[in-house]
Amino acid sequence: MKQVVQNYRSGELALLDVPVPGCRPGGVLVRSAYSLISTGTELMKVSEAGMSMLGKARSRPDQVAKVVQSVAANGVPATYRKVMGKLDSYTPLGYSLCGVVEQVGAGIDDVKAGDVVACAGNEHALHAELNWVPKHLYAPVPDGLPPRRAAFGTVGAIALHGVRRGEPQLGDVALVVGLGLIGQLVVQLLAAAGVRVVGADPDPERCELAVRLGAADCADPASAALEAAVAGLTGGHGADQVYLAAGGGSNEPVELAARLSRDRGRVVDIGKCRLDLPWNAFYEKELDVRFSRSYGPGRYDPAYELEGRDYPIGYVRWTERRNLACFLDLLARGRVDVEPLASHIADFADAVETYRRLEGGDLKAVAVLFRYPGHTGGAEPPAVAVPAAAPARNGAARTPVRPAAAPVRLAFVGAGNYATSMLLPHLSPLDGVELGTVVTTTALSAANARRKFGFAEATTDLDAVLGDPSVDAVFVVTRHSSHAELTRRALLAGKAVFVEKPLALTGDELAGVLAAVEESGNDRLQVGFNRRFAPLLREAREQFGARKGPASLRYLVNAGRLENGSWYLRQDTEGTRFAGEGGHFVDTASWLLAADPVSVHAAGPPGGEHLRVLLRYPDDSTAGIDYVTTGPPGFPKETLDLVADGKVLRLDDFVRAAVYEGRRRRWVGSRLPRTRDKGQRAELEAFLTAVRTGGPMPVPLQSLVATTAATLAVRTALAAGAAVSLAGAR
Repeated sequence: MKQVVQNYRSGELALLDVPVPGCRPGGVLVRSAYSLISTGTELMKVSEAGMSMLGKARSRPDQVAKVVQSVAANGVPATYRKVMGKLDSYTPLGYSLCGVVEQVGAGIDDVKAGDVVACAGNEHALHAELNWVPKHLYAPVPDGLPPRRAAFGTVGAIALHGVRRGEPQLGDVALVVGLGLIGQLVVQLLAAAGVRVVGADPDPERCELAVRLGAADCADPASAALEAAVAGLTGGHGADQVYLAAGGGSNEPVELAARLSRDRGRVVDIGKCRLDLPWNAFYEKELDVRFSRSYGPGRYDPAYELEGRDYPIGYVRWTERRNLACFLDLLARGRVDVEPLASHIADFADAVETYRRLEGGDLKAVAVLFRYPGHTGGAEPPAVAVPAAAPARNGAARTPVRPAAAPVRLAFVGAGNYATSMLLPHLSPLDGVELGTVVTTTALSAANARRKFGFAEATTDLDAVLGDPSVDAVFVVTRHSSHAELTRRALLAGKAVFVEKPLALTGDELAGVLAAVEESGNDRLQVGFNRRFAPLLREAREQFGARKGPASLRYLVNAGRLENGSWYLRQDTEGTRFAGEGGHFVDTASWLLAADPVSVHAAGPPGGEHLRVLLRYPDDSTAGIDYVTTGPPGFPKETLDLVADGKVLRLDDFVRAAVYEGRRRRWVGSRLPRTRDKGQRAELEAFLTAVRTGGPMPVPLQSLVATTAATLAVRTALAAGAAVSLAGAR
């Protein structure tokens, strides 16, 4: 299928061939009829992509700060790969469309195939022929409402939520600053609610349009006529609400709001304009400044948007989905008119040229619609069948038979940040490796990985990949909650499996993986515990030498805080942070001590991620792991000390290492800082050698299971307040 994309690094726009998205549970697959270009929001994104690297940095200082933190934690090379991987990728455009339901996922009962729906979301309502849309980001279109009008549903919901934030009442006077697409819709919604509206925009044509759509008056923001219009309607008191629907870097809109608001009026920011509040003016009038967050309550909440957990109507009357449905109803009843706003309709095949004309100023429009193939007007577009998925194989042989000289053919399930910055850059240049297929749930991420790393195919169809006999090994690099199930399926399909940590989030998931090993006879499994492969740490262990007595190991992990909204914080679905990451440190300790732990004890404050974990080993060696989230970001992430037989091995964040014995430092890894290498490349090479030769996996299955069991036992030990024996897991 075709999708409009942009390369953020170069600014290139393209109509790209991408895989058809799969129809996942909790949503529907929608074939687009019309999608809307919001000429303000989208052109700002397009313009930003065309900036120089310095210009991009100036426009996004928040992202620059993240880069600086990443350099401190991961080093320059890893950060460079991650940043350039993000920049040099195609990103989607679009967030408002109308189309026809083509497939219905499990758990959906409010629409059926053939129904017309309006869709929202900058990850789900894209300029693409097909989109998978979760339940709370679509709404059925009322009978008789043409799809080209329903395509305005998302921007209408944005405007509607902004109006709700202003709490207008019958007879109020409102000032709308900025009469682009959102501003024109705000004018109409306020007028429909019995509010007298004054518009402000320097473009006389937009002012004239606003008057036609219900504004009492409009004028240039810099003119005396605007102040006179507000004074005339309010008896000189000022506007009850000011809605800022303008964009750009000027502070004039907020200064205008301060001047023309009444005492204790409300100022609602819907657009993205500069907000250097003039303190005296806002203080003297005690103005109430409010922000309007997109389509309404539920926006940016993954539990609502992706997991389908609705907010009870008694507590949250207007969610983003209810706003979307409400705006569609207003359109259907003729209370809002979007026809005058759709100043241009372009065929989807001409999408790139349309963007170029808009950006260059040749095409002046408030809103532009893309019309998709097969749709000519008010009728529903014909449905086109999506190819059926091929069934997966089961019960394969323990070690697949393959020609010794043939390249190892890989399939990747997932192509997120870690895969594209830490794994694929090491794999793509290797001889004897063939990147066969990349599988993702979103079409564009698969297309990006195919373009950047040379995969032969990109798809959203996992079953077809698992059933492909040419695939030797499957990499599972998805979110934590899916690791165990995907690993289980790949093992049953007879593939060698490399799964990023964690292998499992619960004991039942771990048991399911082991049951798949037993059922299939296929134990070709590697978990991404890469630190034991780090060259500096391996050299340090060799220099430390064999030990005779028990050892004491201390491992400090300065994990740091996560940003709000990070999927790592979704403990109900993705597990705790330690369950997701702690296996790295347990595995490293066990490898250094050359044994698997026999018991786990843990302590920490209630509800926190700050943990102290104590592992005990068969020879009475112990390993203490302090996993802290409250440390300073400038301190190294990982420091380790191993003490035994009068010797100390010291590791400083995989940059420096030393061995101390007696009264001297007997060995030092380097007197100059090294590039931080946590062993990903060496780990991948060891895994590929095992797949190619049929030899043993780099880490024994027993060790992978023991590490996973110990990591999961931390939660049990915390709850029990006592040590947990791992004898059963062994």
